[in-house]
Amino acid sequence: MSSKKVEPSAGRALTPGAIALMLMLCLSWGFNQIAVKLALPDVPPMMQALIRSAGALPVMLFAGWLRGVKFFERDGSLWPGLLAGTLFGIEFVLIFTGLVFTSASRAAVFLYTAPFFVALGSYQFLGERLSMLQWSGLGLSFAGVALAIGVPQANVDATVLLGDLLVVGGGALWGATTLIAKGTKLRNAAPEKALSYQAAVSIPILGGASLLFGEKITHMPSALSISLLAYQAIWVVGCTFVLWFALVKTYSASKLSSFTFFTPLFGVVAAYFILHDTLTIAFGVAALLVIAGLYLVNKPDPKVVPDPNVPA
Repeated sequence: MSSKKVEPSAGRALTPGAIALMLMLCLSWGFNQIAVKLALPDVPPMMQALIRSAGALPVMLFAGWLRGVKFFERDGSLWPGLLAGTLFGIEFVLIFTGLVFTSASRAAVFLYTAPFFVALGSYQFLGERLSMLQWSGLGLSFAGVALAIGVPQANVDATVLLGDLLVVGGGALWGATTLIAKGTKLRNAAPEKALSYQAAVSIPILGGASLLFGEKITHMPSALSISLLAYQAIWVVGCTFVLWFALVKTYSASKLSSFTFFTPLFGVVAAYFILHDTLTIAFGVAALLVIAGLYLVNKPDPKVVPDPNVPA
């Protein structure tokens, strides 16, 4: 890619297979929010995140070993990998701390400001540029998420706003981690290796945060909680995060990130079937807004002539 030329939405266009895979990832992540809530009576939130990272690391190492990944090969990914892992750990500290002060519904909305940070960072660092039409699509999708979750809400004071700010910080770090995976030598590392950095480095960060907050497991967790922790560690982090990194290395970071707007919508559906929350007409309207926004974000600009140096 030319260092001076900035192309709109640089990166490979999303294929039907990539779109289907992203929807599966969003479905898994949406249910993950329900899994965390169901396990909370037995396992505190920061400790859940710690167990998730610690449990996922051997899964990723084993999967990489089966594929012949050279985890200790010197490929220039060490420092960006350590940075991504540090941001990954701090991201969850901010999110879980923010949840102490703000509601889960508001947190879900503010966490998914991440695509905006990815879009801004992609323009600055990756040579990607969204058109006004695509920015409008992001706005529509975010409005759909906000409508589905039901914001704004009453009784919002300074404490709640502090929680909102912490969650936005977590979303910003999520976006920064995506950009590091896309724009540094970490991009050339195998997905298992790239994510192993995050899981390994986040373990001491989350463990220290758990100790700092005085979290303890006071009784033997139920079989349901143990299975939900296994779901988070083995499937969500050990498998879906690896697939996410593989997609980020191949396709446009800003377009992929826009699909994460589906995650809280799937979370609402999961809450309906599992927690028996009520679905409203507003949810149907919200889903249409999200789909319309994603269409605009992924709509190719006919005026753009692709740079031959950009991978197709």
